Amino acid sequence: MKNSEILELSTEELTARLAEEKSTLTKLKFAHTVSAIENPSRIAKIKKDIARLNTEITKRKSVPTSETI
Repeated sequence: MKNSEILELSTEELTARLAEEKSTLTKLKFAHTVSAIENPSRIAKIKKDIARLNTEITKRKSVPTSETI
C-alpha cells in the first residue's frame, strides 16, 4: 500500500484497514510457524503497511480541527 493510497482514505477506513492488516499479519505468522510460506517477505511488507497506517492515524489525531479552535 502506497502513502498516496493511505492519504485518500478516511479515518474510519484507516482504522478498518489497520484491523484487516493486523489480522492478516497474525494469520501469516501462524502459517509461517507451522510451515514455510511461499513468500516470507510479505510479512515485512504487511508490518510496514501497519506502521504507515498507524502513523497516518496518529498524525490525523494530533492535527487540531476547526471545531476545537
